[in-house]
Amino acid sequence: MTGNITRILVPTDFSPQSDATLEYAKLLAGRFGASLHLIHVLEDPYATSAYATEVYGYLPPGLKESWQKDADKRLAALLPAAERRRFDGSTTVIFGRPAKAIVEYAESEGIDLIVMSTHGRSGVAHLLLGSVAERVVRTSRCPVLTVRGVAETAEDAVPVSATAAAPVPS
Repeated sequence: MTGNITRILVPTDFSPQSDATLEYAKLLAGRFGASLHLIHVLEDPYATSAYATEVYGYLPPGLKESWQKDADKRLAALLPAAERRRFDGSTTVIFGRPAKAIVEYAESEGIDLIVMSTHGRSGVAHLLLGSVAERVVRTSRCPVLTVRGVAETAEDAVPVSATAAAPVPS
């Protein structure tokens, strides 16, 4: 780690938690003069399980393209053209397993910091659903800032709690 934060990655699942996390990441990007990169990972039903073809059956032609177009539109709404220019930002939609895809994207794009939300599941929900954030923290080579909690408004986008996998230099 070089100590400079110049490229921030924000994975989103389009949840209210992710929206609040994006607002927090925008504050960080503004403070550090960093570029901001949004990513949304669509799980490919044929790639998520060894038995996917038996579980999901046949996908109609164009369905994956439709999912991608929808995600592209939603990302564009989260980072409009003016903010894209302000933060030298980008938006990307990819297919894959979320944690692995996020970490691979961060490595390939030279990301310095990943800022992502956590849904705060515990107990059985965590056991059954797992945690993308937890897997990213464990496998990422760059620091990961996890943000938990939903801001009431964009002006109050400071998270309820935040933890970092590695210290962020001041």
